[in-house]
This record gives sequence, C-alpha cells and structure tokens, in this order.
Amino acid sequence: MEDTISDKTLKDFYIPDYILVPGSEVSNASYIPTCPVIVFINSKSGGQLGGELLVTYRALLNKNQVFDLGEMAPDKVLHQLYLTLEARKCSKDYLAAEIQKRLKIIVAGGDGTASWLLGVVCDLKLPQPPPIATVPLGTGNNLPFSFGWGKKNPGTDQHSVESFLNQVKTAKEMKIDSWHIIMRMKAPKGGACDPIAPLELPHSLHAFHRVSQTDKLNMEGYHTFRGGFWNYFSMGMDAQVSYAFHSERKLHPEKFKNQLANQSTYLKLGCTQGWFCASLFHPSSRNIAQLTKVKIMKQGEWEDLCIPRSIRSIVCLNLPSFSGGLNPWGTPNKKKLHDRDLTPPYVDDGQIEIVGFRNAWHGLVLLSPSGHGTRLAQANRIRFEFHKGAADHTFMRLDGEPWKQPLPVDDDTVVVEISHFGQVSMLATPHCRSKSIYDPSSPVSHYEEGEDSSIEETMEDFEERKKLGAADTFKFPDEFDVAHLS
Repeated sequence: MEDTISDKTLKDFYIPDYILVPGSEVSNASYIPTCPVIVFINSKSGGQLGGELLVTYRALLNKNQVFDLGEMAPDKVLHQLYLTLEARKCSKDYLAAEIQKRLKIIVAGGDGTASWLLGVVCDLKLPQPPPIATVPLGTGNNLPFSFGWGKKNPGTDQHSVESFLNQVKTAKEMKIDSWHIIMRMKAPKGGACDPIAPLELPHSLHAFHRVSQTDKLNMEGYHTFRGGFWNYFSMGMDAQVSYAFHSERKLHPEKFKNQLANQSTYLKLGCTQGWFCASLFHPSSRNIAQLTKVKIMKQGEWEDLCIPRSIRSIVCLNLPSFSGGLNPWGTPNKKKLHDRDLTPPYVDDGQIEIVGFRNAWHGLVLLSPSGHGTRLAQANRIRFEFHKGAADHTFMRLDGEPWKQPLPVDDDTVVVEISHFGQVSMLATPHCRSKSIYDPSSPVSHYEEGEDSSIEETMEDFEERKKLGAADTFKFPDEFDVAHLS
C-alpha cells in the first residue's frame, strides 16, 4: 500500500501515517521528504491565532503530524514517535531512517511554550536530538527573536505557513547552552504541604516530594525544586510587573487576545507597580542587595558578587533577547572586555551574563544602539542566598514564567543555584541575533581550532541528574491548563 497524498500537501515536510499512528499498515512511500517536521501548536496562545495556525498546518501536512498542545503532551508524542522510528529502522526501513536523520520540530507559542518543548527534547536524551524552530505567538517572544524568527505574531494563511516552512528547510542548526536551576527552602511545620501553590510555579520547576522521592538532591525537612531554562532567570521588579500581568491575564483572558494591547497593558502595570519610579510598592529594602547574597563560582571557589545598592532587578541572561527583544548585556568594546576580564556573549560558551537594572528608565537605555544594563559578571554557576530580612517575599521569572517567592521568616535560608547543564539544538535564520563561539562566520567569534572549550562541572551529584527536570519527563501535571502558558 502507498500513502495517498493530496495535491495541496507539502511533500518535502510530510510524514506518513504508518510512522505516526501505532498499528497503521506499513506503506511503501515513493518520496523521501527533505525536511520532515513535527508541529506543536499552543492553540491558546496569541488569542485566536493559535487555533487558526492549527487548521492551516493540518491542511498542508498530514494532520497526524500536527499537534495541539492543549490536547496532547509533547513528551508522549515524541517518545512514541522515536520508539516507532527505531523499530522501523531495525526492520531496514529506509524511509524511517531518513526521517529520523532529517526530522525537525516546529513549536508555535510564547516563550513558556517554547521552553517546555526544549525541556522535553533535552529530557529524552536522544543520540541525535531534532533541532527546533519557534513560531512567535506570545507577548515577549524572546526565543524566536534570538534566532531570527521575529517577534510579531505570524500570518496564519496558507502562504505565510508555506513561507515559514521553507525558512525551516534552509535554516542552520545552532547549539545553545541549557541551565540547571535548583531552589531549596525549609518545609513549614504546619499548614499546607507546599510553600507555593503548584500552579504558581513555572512548569520547569518540579517539587521533589511530589515527583521524585529518590533524587539525591532531595533533603529531609526541605522543599527542593529543580528544573532548567534556556533564555533567562530574573528576580526583582521586572518579575513583579510580569507576575501582575500574568495574574491579570488568568483572571480576564478575554482581554488579552491582541498582542499590541497586551504590550500596552504591560507598560501600564510597569507604571502602577513602581518600575518607572520609586514607590511604596517597592521600598529600597526590597532592592537586590538588601534581599540576597549573590555568589559566583571562580576557579572552583564561591566568591561574593558585589551588587550596587540601587539595583532593583537582576537578570541572568543566556540569549541576547529580554523583554521583547532588548539586549541587556549589549556589545562591550575590546577595551572594556579586557579591563573587566569579560568575554563576548556567546550562547554556547557555558557562560551566563549577569546584568542589573535600577528601574525601567535604566532599562530604556537598551533602546539605543550601545545601551546596556549594569554588567555585573559572567559565570557558569551562580548562587542566591536569601536570609530573613525586610521582605517576606520577592518575585522571580524563568523564561517568561513569573511567580511570587516566599522568603525566610526565621533563621533559615532560601537558596537558588544555577549551573551549566548541557546544550540543545535550535534552528536559526540569516537574521539570527545569537552568536556562536564555534561559528567562524560570526563577526565577534574568537574560537580557534584546537582550543579546549569543555565546561568543568563542579556541581555535586551531576551523574545523578538523569533529567533536566525532576519529573520522569519535562511535563506538566495532568490538570495543568496550557492557557496559563505564554
């Protein structure tokens, strides 16, 4: 039997049913697709655009290779797909072998949705992980923008989708660093089991006592959370504004169906929350230096990082895009790099850039060509220690997903630690803003052949970390509504 493909179907991207649907009759395909794709769409992102994209992709491809994330979890889809591909390869199926070798993933949604897919692929530990292209369908869209896919919501018509697919076919692969994050706090003696409601947390942080009793990073009497990110971790005033925006969107989703209106609402919240000027909502006692001790790893030893007392927000940045396309680190000139022992900001060098901001006016300097935040350090490991102080909580954000973090009320310490984990593959267009240390075409690349670029891993029990997240795979709880994602 041979698969029947309609005239409208784009054959270069097509995957037949016998590979996608368990139990299907094996067919003799007469055409090897040059760029087979699996498409994941968050139909709840971008107002009605996600649903419209779903219809168009299913009309142009096999509907069984296009998945609505509100109905099917990506970890289950990819696990089944790779089981089938391996089985077919063992049966000397040439088409299956070629699809596995050439497979690419497309994910349409906001940064939270894209991060979810990156985590799933990372957790599968595939010998040849498929590279990922991101369709901007959220408010910030920092991940798509970093790799040249733009930051505006895409067209959903047939011509726009075909144009995007052709870009995917010619896009180049680029490795990016992934970052492991662990957060530990003392379990309360009474009251609720969790210090934070489960759905308040970003999807990438899993509570050990809920999902992994045997994990060696677990500690008796403590709540331990662990996960990963690809773009940024931020804390302070910017995360507070983001939390207010997400909270409002959860309460009134009908008001957040237009990208321009969403950005306007975000700006208004920045004003009312005190991000543009000091206010009673954010006294100086909640500035970063008063809230936490910050340490970075230098030559195997923890060193204190000096944070200016005026800094109200701190960003640990992996990609050159934050808050809708701004680059907080900027491009330091050679003299500044030499004087401060810094390196150019590459996305695959095992270093994360640490930047501080006093307020949103300070952030507005990013709009100028040479603008940047306060460059604090570069490191492959950073640690925040929160002790009892003037505030009972702060706000944090991980790849666009914010939460309200309780702080110690006694002599205990809340610890957040970030370390280099590994790498994943992205697809990048010629408009890519990210720079690779290995790419000789990069105008600021200084990589020389033969240079040892390996990252020394110093975090204890690294061998025990089979997964980036603490769950069996990087997944949501069953009751999670993807409408909460960006």
